[in-house]
Amino acid sequence: MWPEAGHMALIMAAWVAVLQSVLPLWGSLSARCVGWQALARPLAVLQLVLIVLAFGALWHAFYVHDFSVKYVAHHSNTLLPTPYRLSAIWAGHEGSLLLWVLMLALWSVAVATFSKRLPQALVAQVLGVMGAVSVGFLAFILTLSNPFARQFPAPAEGRDLTPLLQDPGLVIHPPMLYMGYVGLSVAFAFAMAALLSGRLDAAWARWARPWTVAAWGFLTLGIALGSWWAYYELGWGGWWFWDPVENASLMPWLVATALIHSLMVTDKRGQFKAWTVLLAIGAFSLSLLGTFLVRSGVLTSVHAFATDPSRGIFILMFLAVVVGVSLALFAWRAPQWANASQPVAGSRESFLLLNSVLLVVAMAAVLLGTLYPLIIDALNLGKLSVGPPYFDRVFVPLMVPLLLAMVPGTVVPWHVARWAAVRSVLVPGALALLLASAWATWGGAPQDAEAVTTAGGWLTVMGGTLGGWIVLSGAWQMVQRLRLPGSPGLAWWGMQVAHLGVAVLVLGITGVKSFQVERDVRLGLGDSVTVAGVRYQLLKVDNHLGPNYLALRAEMKLFEGDREVGTLQPEKRRYVSSAMPMTEAAIDRNLWRDRYVSLGEPLTGDPPQWSFRVYHKPFVSWIWLGAVFMVLGGGLAAFDRRYRQAPSAARALGAQADVGMGAFGVRVAGPVPVVKGAVS
Repeated sequence: MWPEAGHMALIMAAWVAVLQSVLPLWGSLSARCVGWQALARPLAVLQLVLIVLAFGALWHAFYVHDFSVKYVAHHSNTLLPTPYRLSAIWAGHEGSLLLWVLMLALWSVAVATFSKRLPQALVAQVLGVMGAVSVGFLAFILTLSNPFARQFPAPAEGRDLTPLLQDPGLVIHPPMLYMGYVGLSVAFAFAMAALLSGRLDAAWARWARPWTVAAWGFLTLGIALGSWWAYYELGWGGWWFWDPVENASLMPWLVATALIHSLMVTDKRGQFKAWTVLLAIGAFSLSLLGTFLVRSGVLTSVHAFATDPSRGIFILMFLAVVVGVSLALFAWRAPQWANASQPVAGSRESFLLLNSVLLVVAMAAVLLGTLYPLIIDALNLGKLSVGPPYFDRVFVPLMVPLLLAMVPGTVVPWHVARWAAVRSVLVPGALALLLASAWATWGGAPQDAEAVTTAGGWLTVMGGTLGGWIVLSGAWQMVQRLRLPGSPGLAWWGMQVAHLGVAVLVLGITGVKSFQVERDVRLGLGDSVTVAGVRYQLLKVDNHLGPNYLALRAEMKLFEGDREVGTLQPEKRRYVSSAMPMTEAAIDRNLWRDRYVSLGEPLTGDPPQWSFRVYHKPFVSWIWLGAVFMVLGGGLAAFDRRYRQAPSAARALGAQADVGMGAFGVRVAGPVPVVKGAVS
């Protein structure tokens, strides 16, 4: 009876979510029901307990191979290793939605637990809005996506988990991505609370910032894990393909990044209030749009879950309600937040505005490239594919001015233009240009005549200069800041670490795009191929029996000259329950390069031969290393103690950190003297 218990827990959780969405909100808006505000926290906890019970019931059904549960029979079998029985819960449509509502309940309890210093009315409104979102998703699960639906008679064996998903990366990638997706509901709930109450001030922005940064950090980690999984699992050596579902995660990330920077201005200067609220609405709406794209059946992708149009219609209607209600409230409240003062050109807030506008324009470019083929298809105007060439030509040029604005945006003070601060980081910029030019000239690996490679050129110089400028100017700022009295706070250090991550990411992309080498070859036993100065020799190809698959495994020795430097064992797997072959690439990694080999199909002929794809990928690991730095920076910023203080204490801490900082992270108290070309 575990599945029935889980189903009943979901029904009870839905009714609790209804109470959570109605009573605290009503209490915050009605003077006669103020006491109902206190119900928000216990109702959020109760909803989490019930959803955890439902999640545990589904996990139990997978663990004991209860194939009378249709979802279990479709995504598991008795040979499936135990770790993948857990990840199988979110491998399909119904279970992934259950994971969604579990994450939403976790975020709600986190807000209830760590917001005890906030006004009770604000907490009630935030948790009430999150309860309303939970009502929508629980209704979706119970009406169209029940993971506990039974089938009789129960089959003796299940269909197995999709082979593509039987990988450690899929155990952790979806939960991290969902934590980011769903975490944006907190920023959305804070925005809705501001629209309902009419209160949007520096204190509101300060309270919303850590939750937004935390959600952004999880979303960054989830996207990075997905990219890493695709790189080593799909066998084609790419780390981003502009797949529509990849784009569905990138779009809310871009808007969330803009939101973080806009919240900073609202906190420090009290400006961009309406823009900040609009970004919060947009970020969560885009996460719902991503849910629609993945689960509606309108996309064909390795990431897509469903092909049932009725499910897509439900999500589309829910998205329309969320966007419609929030924009109606925005239209009602926005005029009262119109700024009387405009940002001074050359001040920090002007650079942050440029930053957020470029990010939103980049999101719009990705949205157009993602939805345009779907619109053309829906209008019966033919089939159209928008691939990497479009995104490379449209998205990348928007990132160049964004990166150029990053350095001056961190050194100029608030409210005033001090171009001496920009001049002070021109020396790191010039040094970065010299180093990038040398990198483009001498940074490539040894080539051979038949290799497919991309040569270093002006794009290498540009990418190396931008990344190097961010790194060198950040190091210069940290050295200068350590000479000043007082502590800048974790938020400042988080900014520096996150920007370092962006720079490392840019350098990694530039390096692998400029200097990678690729060979497609056919090899027999004893044959070898040389790529980037390394000789790959095929020693043997034999069969290998896994827990639920049979693999063809090749063994290759790697030599630099006569010195052996490694062994790689790529595989081609065929799972017991599926005839679909799966490529398992073999990778020899270090910080500076990857040696990547994937095994293709056997070729007819005598002696026998096999097809191989061999890559030399310089700096590719820097892509994910940069993402790690970005997540660490976000974590530091989220734990700044000013966000945990009452408003008066937070202002005092902020003022203490701001005094004398000038170009180093926050506003200056009093006039800013120019000393030796830098802002003190």
